[in-house]
Amino acid sequence: MITKKVNNVAEALEGVTDGMTLMVGGFGLSGIPENAIAELVNRNIKQLTCISNNAGVDDFGLGLLLQGRQIKKMIASYVGENKLFERQMLSGELEVELTPQGTLAEKCRAAQNGIPAFYTPAGYGTEIAEGKEVREFNGKKYILEEAFQADFAFVKAWRGDEAGNLIFKGTARNFNACMAGAAKITVAEVEELVPLGTLDPNQIHIPGVFVKRIFQGENYEKRIENVTVRTRK
Repeated sequence: MITKKVNNVAEALEGVTDGMTLMVGGFGLSGIPENAIAELVNRNIKQLTCISNNAGVDDFGLGLLLQGRQIKKMIASYVGENKLFERQMLSGELEVELTPQGTLAEKCRAAQNGIPAFYTPAGYGTEIAEGKEVREFNGKKYILEEAFQADFAFVKAWRGDEAGNLIFKGTARNFNACMAGAAKITVAEVEELVPLGTLDPNQIHIPGVFVKRIFQGENYEKRIENVTVRTRK
């Protein structure tokens, strides 16, 4: 039986070193691989290039890596509500490559499927297109975008089995699904790790072939970005 299971987050992050390019799943604060991020903080791994939809908030998610100045470059679709991210970007301390959200997702999917590049109309005529090849199809201009090249992808799922098959829950699926298998090594952390054969094959979102290592996470905070403080009348 093929097993991708590792005993803990320390084993899962074996081989991660300074200067690597990492994909990190999540959207806002939903579906964040909290255990993997905490381990990166503990190891004080630096000079990282991080590919993620955003960088969490000041004291949560990738914001924790920004606090320790562990990220040298952030590839994201927006700054979000992270004031530290904003300050580091505006001061020039942090290199930032803002990418249209759909393009960010497609660059992940292209890497996941072994496609080196693709054409998209998003960003044509803007700073996004600077230095990129432009072609016309059916009277419309497109720019060439290259697939991401990452060393590790860290994704978070609701349930998974020892072969690496994953099921996501609700909107926590987000960028996790397209980042699985899009790097040289994909590490999945799950809320519940079950024996092979437990999951209904018809419910699996990502097959284990895209996952190299899997472990059961713990102590998920699962923050929300806005707390309701007033009840409806």
